[in-house]
Amino acid sequence: MTPRLHLARLPNGIELPYAEAGDADGTPVVLLHAYADSWRSFEEVLTRLPPSIHAIAPSQRGHGDASKPEAGYAVEDFAGDLVALLDSVRIPRAVLVASSSAVFTAERLAVEHPERVAGLVLIGVPWSIAERAPSFDFVETVRGVTDPVDPAIVRAVIEGTTSERVPREFLDAMVGESRKVPARVWQQTLTGLLVAQPPDPGVIRTPTLVIWGDRDELIPRDDQERLRAAILGSRLLVYEGAGHVVHWEQPERVAGDVAAFVAERTPDADQGSG
Repeated sequence: MTPRLHLARLPNGIELPYAEAGDADGTPVVLLHAYADSWRSFEEVLTRLPPSIHAIAPSQRGHGDASKPEAGYAVEDFAGDLVALLDSVRIPRAVLVASSSAVFTAERLAVEHPERVAGLVLIGVPWSIAERAPSFDFVETVRGVTDPVDPAIVRAVIEGTTSERVPREFLDAMVGESRKVPARVWQQTLTGLLVAQPPDPGVIRTPTLVIWGDRDELIPRDDQERLRAAILGSRLLVYEGAGHVVHWEQPERVAGDVAAFVAERTPDADQGSG
């Protein structure tokens, strides 16, 4: 399926571009990109989802071609935008698919608005950015970033999370998307992530699938296990040979696993492969 592009104008004045795929009457699924990415992070997944899934992939504030306010880059700001987006596109409840740092936004919604979340698919889950910060070389790099953001820095950050199986053209496109993010947004978003708290055990009761690549050199398996222990009934799916951004490396498999997860939430729907 070729994604359809739209622009949502939220009540707070923020404008969020989003890609849409599938039947508008299908099961709603919202795909949330990670730090410094855009909706295009999920482009290859969107094209592989079955038509019975109504998929929405927004570019979040400060990212891609979305509005870039001077402030407002804490997790609660991104979560507030997501609620407003769901209202704007008239989706009362959706499965949330979140990559890496976006899991904090998805978790916030599952805690504060559980009625809006039908399920969670969390990819490359960091338990706590603050705990991992000492081992992240890019933290100090981001603090020194200035405009225009150096493409070499962006490429180093992106390529440090991927394997050789990601097409060069796609990586080049994602470098271009990340360069749309102003230095202040890189820095303020990182500040928000560094104070983001993981969920308390037992608070999230939403059906959850955790996906992790066993060659992820950024986030260890231990973080996935801690989240699985905190969310009762969640399960971990390990992709052998995959790195941190498994939806870039194996988009067809991710699309299939998302579709299967959605089918479990809507057993009467025909989710077939797309």
